[in-house]
Amino acid sequence: MTATIAAQGELKAKINDRRVAGLLWRFLRPYRGQVIAVFGLLLLISAMNLAMPYLIQVAIDGPIAEGDLNGLYLIGLAYVGLIVAIFVVRFVQLYWLHTIGQSALVNLRQTLYEHILRQDLAFFNRTPVGKIVSRISTDVEELSELVSTSFVMVVSNLITLAGIIVVMFLLNWRLALIGLAVIPVILWASLYFRGGVRHYSQLWYRALSDFQAYINEQFNGMLVVQLFNRQPVSREEYGEISRAIYNAVIGLRNAYTNYALILQGLTTIGLALLLWGGGQGVLAQWATLGMLVASIEYLRRSFEPILQLAEQFTQIQTAFSAAERIAQLLEEQPTITEPTHPVRVDDFTPTVRFEGVTFRYEDDEQPVIREITFAVEAGQRVAIVGATGAGKTSLVKLLARYFDVTAGRILVSGVDLRALSFADLRRFVSVVPQNPYIFNGTIADNLRLFDPSITEAQMRAACETACAQSFIDRLPGGYDYPLLPQGANLSEGQRQLLALARALIHSPQSILVLDEATSSIDTETEADIQRGLAQALHGRTSIIIAHRLSTIRDADRIIVMQHGRIVEDGTHETLLERDGLYAQLYHRQFAEV
Repeated sequence: MTATIAAQGELKAKINDRRVAGLLWRFLRPYRGQVIAVFGLLLLISAMNLAMPYLIQVAIDGPIAEGDLNGLYLIGLAYVGLIVAIFVVRFVQLYWLHTIGQSALVNLRQTLYEHILRQDLAFFNRTPVGKIVSRISTDVEELSELVSTSFVMVVSNLITLAGIIVVMFLLNWRLALIGLAVIPVILWASLYFRGGVRHYSQLWYRALSDFQAYINEQFNGMLVVQLFNRQPVSREEYGEISRAIYNAVIGLRNAYTNYALILQGLTTIGLALLLWGGGQGVLAQWATLGMLVASIEYLRRSFEPILQLAEQFTQIQTAFSAAERIAQLLEEQPTITEPTHPVRVDDFTPTVRFEGVTFRYEDDEQPVIREITFAVEAGQRVAIVGATGAGKTSLVKLLARYFDVTAGRILVSGVDLRALSFADLRRFVSVVPQNPYIFNGTIADNLRLFDPSITEAQMRAACETACAQSFIDRLPGGYDYPLLPQGANLSEGQRQLLALARALIHSPQSILVLDEATSSIDTETEADIQRGLAQALHGRTSIIIAHRLSTIRDADRIIVMQHGRIVEDGTHETLLERDGLYAQLYHRQFAEV
């Protein structure tokens, strides 16, 4: 089960470190002036840090050796001044860095969210919501730590380390060779353990993403879990995902612990070598005592940035893993794209024409729609019926351009859908889905869709037309009645009535498509909504996907589909007289009633 979840929505592309760095720089580029200033302050801090051991050498070989206390006071004052200056400059540098980092991440979050909004329906069908939430929240937070803290520490420590090596060779090249002999081994160990830390970081975040996706799926489907007594299976699958997280964390801990232990051992060996070799040098007079003390201090300071790099190693690797996943998501391109130069429709005519339309889903070998051709004239009410799997809902998805046709074309107002801008398409075609989504908020929020320009008069007119006003009046607070997540405190029929009213408000002149929007309405409400639909659809171009044939008897035309093809077309009376598939469906449905 874990492997199955992990496979869902994962992109195959391999994002290397250079491209990840390019992603980070893309969002830091607008602040490059401030970034350069931060680097300048880093160089200043490193220079002041390098000066401190040199002052110790000067003090030992000068005033201390000569017994000059006045000279020692001046050096001590300079040493204290460097400490204060380092504190002030570091404060300014960190303040600027955090400001730059958070500003860049705000832009990243906005870009990532807008990129997700541009994706087509196929993307959301194959990508669990939990994974999307993980990318836009957890992964971005990991980058926040990298940009605001880890990145500056890494750069600062690298600059400091390079400066220490140069100064040590300038001070005494023999002492430098002895003390720095372990540095190549430390660098080799860093490269060796880097792969393991990166590997377990990726496993950890992948398992965490799977965890979020699974939790989201189980909680949304809790009704089914409980109805079918699936709690034991759910508990076992949850345990598998939890163990995957545990194994990744333990692997990450082991890799980092081994790395840190080796570094501690190598630093101890390096100091011991310098103390022994440097002591020999002082006795042989090719080094002074001040040089030895300063070299020990420099070597100790060289180990500090290396150890700090080790401490930041896990964070850097996990952040780069997060950046990889964000880069992969940003490389995801929608298959349904807006035309570069959309056709402008100045005189909209509410007509629809399917011309030789064939369609199959990406993973299907056989088409679900086969060479469909029919037209819906302005003001005509057309119903499309057929057994489950006949292709009715696929027609709606094509008309709303959730998917593009495999062959043929669909014309709205005489223009190919693919030549229209998304804004015009949504203005011309309004769909009331079978399972409408209800947002957190009030009845009014869901009718307005958070558009404050929609007046209460507009809402009331649409609700009266859709026969939703009667149940809204019975709710405490009416339009201000707060709704639970997904409208849990409304019946399914009430949610569908609300969705119908919402479509009437926002698309008053559009082609209205009802995708089995009355399937869950009870018999009593059905009579009311029939009257409401008669008013709402009077003189309006509409396409009704219907399962309950009683709701479409008054349609101007009824198109009957079977296996992706149109097999019958006519009015209710003519199709009954023909005694074909429609008549069979009609008599069977009313016989069941």
